[in-house]
Amino acid sequence: MDKLITIWSFICRRKYLITVVAFAVIIGFLDENSLFRRLAYEREISQLKEEIEKYRADYEENTKRLNELNSNPDAIEQVAREKYLMKKPNEDIYVFEDNK
Repeated sequence: MDKLITIWSFICRRKYLITVVAFAVIIGFLDENSLFRRLAYEREISQLKEEIEKYRADYEENTKRLNELNSNPDAIEQVAREKYLMKKPNEDIYVFEDNK
């Protein structure tokens, strides 16, 4: 019984401190909008922004290449030879691959 009274007096003397600590634990760790989740969301947002920039650069590069293909018939032949390994009659093609 003496221990119970000691614990109760400890709680009564430090009730505001206990409340603030409990509030900080709930907000910091247990809540749906906790600080850890916010930091994880910020990290994910930055990764997604980097990915958007990468795709935007790829899009611009592909748009330039498409415009070049639409306007230059020699570019069509170049792409057909390099990418699809097409050849003219009486022509040999040698393909070298890196094994890295």
